Amino acid sequence: MVALQTAAAAGLTRIGLQSAQAVEPAAVDSAPAIVVGSGYGGAVAALRLGQAGIRTVVLEMGRLWNTAGPDGKVFCATSAPDQRSMWFRGRTEAPLASFLWLDLVNRDITPYPGVLDRVHYDNMSVYVGRGVGGGSLVNGGMAVTPLPSYFAEQFPAVDAAEMYGTYFPRARAMLGVNTVDPAWFESTDWYRFTRTSRKAAGAAGLKTTFVPNVYDFGYMQREAAGTATRSALAGEVIYGNNQGKRSLDKTYLAAALGTGNVTLHTLEKVRDITRAADGGYLLTVDRIDTTGAVVETKQYGCASLFLGGGSLGTTELLVRARDTGTLPDLDASVGAGWGTNGNTMVARANHVWDTVGASQSTMPVMGIDDWANTDNPVFAEIAPLPIGFETWISLYLAITKNPQRARFTYDSASGTVKLGWSAAQSAVSVAMAKKLFDRINAANATIYRYDLFGSSSKVFADDFCYHPLGGCVLGKATDAYGRVKGYSRLYVTDGSLVPGSIGVNPFVTITALAERTMARVLAEDTAP
Repeated sequence: MVALQTAAAAGLTRIGLQSAQAVEPAAVDSAPAIVVGSGYGGAVAALRLGQAGIRTVVLEMGRLWNTAGPDGKVFCATSAPDQRSMWFRGRTEAPLASFLWLDLVNRDITPYPGVLDRVHYDNMSVYVGRGVGGGSLVNGGMAVTPLPSYFAEQFPAVDAAEMYGTYFPRARAMLGVNTVDPAWFESTDWYRFTRTSRKAAGAAGLKTTFVPNVYDFGYMQREAAGTATRSALAGEVIYGNNQGKRSLDKTYLAAALGTGNVTLHTLEKVRDITRAADGGYLLTVDRIDTTGAVVETKQYGCASLFLGGGSLGTTELLVRARDTGTLPDLDASVGAGWGTNGNTMVARANHVWDTVGASQSTMPVMGIDDWANTDNPVFAEIAPLPIGFETWISLYLAITKNPQRARFTYDSASGTVKLGWSAAQSAVSVAMAKKLFDRINAANATIYRYDLFGSSSKVFADDFCYHPLGGCVLGKATDAYGRVKGYSRLYVTDGSLVPGSIGVNPFVTITALAERTMARVLAEDTAP
């Protein structure tokens, strides 16, 4: 947040509306380029357009998180959620719904444009970030680069050598990726939960691996020493992080605004896209206030349009545009190829002597890596459970190689876009995760936890995902560089390009692909 405020104070940017009660945003009815969304793909597009000297407007449906609440913090605590926590909800909807089968996790809140949303479809719900920085505000920061072999499998038309030699390093550098100090990791109580899970995996003959993160581990060590305000060590994660996390508002977006060529408008949601008479694009946008009421409907025009609204947002806009006839020449594959990145969550009960610790950092640093197991490839993030007391629980987010894919379709009767994901498709991920964790339980004589996901018998949380991918798959709905088929100067830069699975936490891949797209577009396409 500080980087954005510094850029604004220096006169380097114009930040748009934060609420309908504030001053009207600068009227920008048209611009050479518009970027929809300020998550990973949108942030990359905004920066590279701004650096190229192209006047660019970024439209973000969430708010700018840069003002403190009554408690003096921008984001609320995970353990004490208030209206800042969730996007227009009367009650929080945390991934863990219960503890000891008791409803001790969620809280009633006042509806407000909070930082986390849980978008519900039939048989699947998806967690997404709402605000300037998108998912970077609410994720665990695990900045993992996929195996080159699996990346090549998913993107056969992309030059993997170029990705790993140029665009992945470029993305990691801009994102501020770093790694935990191994010596500190081994000695600190804050990662006892990870070491306990590593021990259990090792007993089953499974290997674990450190994974990088965008949280500043130097800052975390100062938190632990008592010389810095606690954030990751204060349980902050799914409802935002107040201190050491390098979210996009501190990296790509701060740099984009610093070019002086990028304007950011908040609480403005794109409703429709159509082709303008001059060959550009016309966007219909609803501006909302902090109650969610639409206070103005406006239109923006642009020569070049970059869609970075995420797998859900971008796909919904394009499916709607194709099927309502505003962009009828979009490819039939728009809406297809969607997957959950094989996500499923599970927890184990450890023995009383295998403690996980009352103090747990919210930033994961290790995963169980069994992806090379051709019969049952799984990468399982060792996740924290920062309740504040000893639980003897090991929690995991498993990423499985689930081949199942779904399609978004437009329902004309309701005017909504629906997702055709089934419970049977989720069951594929559950079966794969179960094979892995059955091995761990058998080797350690431990059992699953049954009390965390809102049902007396639910072991695997298979009805939500953190890693929505696909819907506008690279090389199918677009060309090999994210140019949307059927239209010129229309680009996709986000996770909808990834065909449903990447095997690890996906944001580094999304960022690197966006860097690749922007380099090619700015080199080859006529400047807007």
